[in-house]
Amino acid sequence: MRQSFGETRSAFHRRHALISADSHERVTLPHWPDCGLVHLITPALGAEFTLFLVTAETDAEIGPQKAGVERFVLRREGRVSVEIEGGEAETVGEEGYVYLPADCAHRLRLDEGAVVLVLERNYCALADTPAPGPTLNAIPAHTAQPMKGDDRLMLQKLLPEVAGFDMEINVMDFAPGASLPYVETHFMEHGLVLLNGGGIYRLENEWYPVDAGDAIWMGPYCPQWFGAIGRRKARYLIYKNWNRDPLG
Repeated sequence: MRQSFGETRSAFHRRHALISADSHERVTLPHWPDCGLVHLITPALGAEFTLFLVTAETDAEIGPQKAGVERFVLRREGRVSVEIEGGEAETVGEEGYVYLPADCAHRLRLDEGAVVLVLERNYCALADTPAPGPTLNAIPAHTAQPMKGDDRLMLQKLLPEVAGFDMEINVMDFAPGASLPYVETHFMEHGLVLLNGGGIYRLENEWYPVDAGDAIWMGPYCPQWFGAIGRRKARYLIYKNWNRDPLG
């Protein structure tokens, strides 16, 4: 990684941001004991959610999030387990994840060196609709489907498409040379992390080379487009607020 003369690929604008590993800053927080955190996206950017990396500096046990907040945890490295509402501890496997609804009692356990990606947001309830329950699953368990009929662009939806959920978290897999079919512009916001490969991301009128480990925030109505380049597939995890009227 080149890091000289004050250089970084990170960039911050009113409606979008690119956060590359060369500008990561690790912090500690009381409610994540024995862990180092790198906050990729927070409300300070203008986002309505947080997205952050957690590395266990020793064996760590983490309690539930604040009241009213839902939590999504993706295992990236090391041994991770979760105990939900007093049940038996369950292992979060390879590319495994757990969705923990607001006010769900649980304990996360991270062995020393384990790394997880965490997304948290205030849950937006829907009248007369039960809130979702917890979900423990893994990315490979989901059958990939072509996006808009293009088998070079495959989509995996990680959360159930039911009224109780107020967000989507998906994985998008691009064959070399594949791209989004058009420039998207919409009222939802996104948080994104490149899992594999790389390419070019257009955000508003800026064009960014992106690589594995990069994170992107896209605010509402930020024009956005991605194309994969190179000889390898590009794959990213992407969040968006979903399933709720923009009037609230």
